Amino acid sequence: MRELHFKDYFWNGELTSTGGYDCIIQHLNDGKRTCKEIEDFMKARASIEEKYAKELLGLSKKVCGHNEMNTLKRSLDMFKLQTEHVSLSHLQLAQTMRDEAKKLEDFRERQKEARKKVEQQMDALHKQRAMQFKKTMESKKTYEQKCRDKEEAEQNMNRNASTSNVKQQEKLLAKTQQAKQNAEEADRLYMHNVSVLGKTREDWQKEHVKACEVFEKQEVERINTLRNMVWTHLNQLSQQCVTSDELHEEVRKSLEQCDIQEDIEHFVNLRRTGDKPPAPVLYENFYSGQRVPVGPSFSRTVPPITGRGPLPNPNNTEGDVIYSTVEPGYSALQY
Repeated sequence: MRELHFKDYFWNGELTSTGGYDCIIQHLNDGKRTCKEIEDFMKARASIEEKYAKELLGLSKKVCGHNEMNTLKRSLDMFKLQTEHVSLSHLQLAQTMRDEAKKLEDFRERQKEARKKVEQQMDALHKQRAMQFKKTMESKKTYEQKCRDKEEAEQNMNRNASTSNVKQQEKLLAKTQQAKQNAEEADRLYMHNVSVLGKTREDWQKEHVKACEVFEKQEVERINTLRNMVWTHLNQLSQQCVTSDELHEEVRKSLEQCDIQEDIEHFVNLRRTGDKPPAPVLYENFYSGQRVPVGPSFSRTVPPITGRGPLPNPNNTEGDVIYSTVEPGYSALQY
């Protein structure tokens, strides 16, 4: 398949038209604007990374598990340390992004300077071509008018060829000869201007091809540079993820060494206060002074109090004491 190139497809039918050239310049300007946008994007992303890194660094300095001990303390210390390392890696990433943005800025400025020289040369050729074309068209107009004047003088002389006035004939002849001379001079000037315009056109055409080649080369470099820069940017982000994961893996390894039972035993051995519980509080009876342990299974039965004997049984007939009985229907109320 045939490759398409700028130099083959940006011509115009009119000699003085700059439509094709202007189309290329507009595309290059759009490309320059894209470079600036990517550059600003990289700088903004670098600022975000730097802000995140600084906040993460400040976070790593905060107290976290200060009162912990043994294996868990070591794991938390490693957690803070690797958090600090992650923040430093993000800070380094931010600087790398700024360096890439600076490279893009330098590239954009180099292309701008190279384009400026070509554009200045092409603008001069466009002005020269336009001026020569205008001059040629004006000389053509003059040439055509002089030719019409010549024809008119010849026709006028032919119409008065039979006149007997010699002076009139001489006057018409002189006018015809002058018109012919003017037409020949206009013809030579017109031909000269056409020749100069042809030479100007050839020079412009050669420079237009060269300019198209330069502009196409710049466009190839620009697309390649932006593609590689974005690719590199993504590789940097991926590498940052790998770096962060490697640092996090160190924390995971430390957490794997965190032994729960060991930490429990370490705390017990370090801070233990005794291996015997306190003695139970005994219940002391007020009357007897007896001390009885009180526990969950202890029955709070009050010991018998000796002071009075049991009440007598009213139905007891064996003893000497006889209690009176009340007949049914008896009432203490008197009516």
